[in-house]
Amino acid sequence: MTRQAAVLGHPIAHSLSPLLHTAAYDHLGLDADYRRIDVPEQSLQDFLRGEGASEDWMGWSVTMPLKAAMVAAVDSPSARVTALGVLNTVVHRPIGHGASGPADSGSAGGTTNSGSASNSGGSRTLFGENTDVDGIVAALGEAGLHPGSSSDRGRFGIIGAGATATAALAAAAELGYTQVHSYARSVQRGLELAPVAAALRLRLSVSELSELPEDLRAGPQDPDRVRLDAVVSTLPPRAADELSATLPRLDRPIPLLDVAYDPWPSALASSWEASGGRVVSGLVMLLHQAVKQVELFSAATSTPAGELPKESHAQMVAKMRRSIGL
Repeated sequence: MTRQAAVLGHPIAHSLSPLLHTAAYDHLGLDADYRRIDVPEQSLQDFLRGEGASEDWMGWSVTMPLKAAMVAAVDSPSARVTALGVLNTVVHRPIGHGASGPADSGSAGGTTNSGSASNSGGSRTLFGENTDVDGIVAALGEAGLHPGSSSDRGRFGIIGAGATATAALAAAAELGYTQVHSYARSVQRGLELAPVAAALRLRLSVSELSELPEDLRAGPQDPDRVRLDAVVSTLPPRAADELSATLPRLDRPIPLLDVAYDPWPSALASSWEASGGRVVSGLVMLLHQAVKQVELFSAATSTPAGELPKESHAQMVAKMRRSIGL
């Protein structure tokens, strides 16, 4: 039987997820068809009751505008999803497979969603995860930032305050940060991240986006400014172009993950690198969040990606990387 998987959202034609997943399933020798399905938020319930109710699904990748709306549709959200209020992954699991396991990073403590709107019937459950967190952590790792203790950390900067910003908060916590600073076009919007930060035991401070260049200019003897270790920009393509013209010369190679990858390099990424910082593309984040999705989707098949030997897993990731031109 051909397994089914898809990326859901609206609009969806631009998504690179089919390239990544197809490369992975080819490596696994798994008979799987991964495609794009355009699902506006107002049509989500129709999809769940119709095409989404099929028994053939392995899972769905979920993009905007469904990341928050889909949370109510899963039977069992991970602890991450419960804290963040958004997901990007829905795994279709046979009854008895379990809601947590070695492949479920961040899922310990997941709870049943009694308000689930799923149509899973008696043979499957829907498990919700947010692998954007894995993607951010791994992408920053490629820029030289790795998990550490809180005593090693300064502050983690986040540009923007949307769904991806909440994933960046969780990534900051997993990397060992206790202090996060949000730079938002509206301070009020940035403060909306406060409940998520509190759930993750992070101390959040917020300022307007225009304050970022001055904080980047701050030296170790400037206690009145924020001292940043790393920055994730979660703004849409070109939304940070004006900021890029105001960046100062950096006194150390602060890593930047710019999740906007089309066009690439972005104006922000080019200016950041010219100022002496390290830059990693949102394509790298996209790659690593998809790797985690593949591990989750294939966990109940005969060839689970999460159980591959180390060399074979690395080969799978390399094929996925090449599929999107990295």
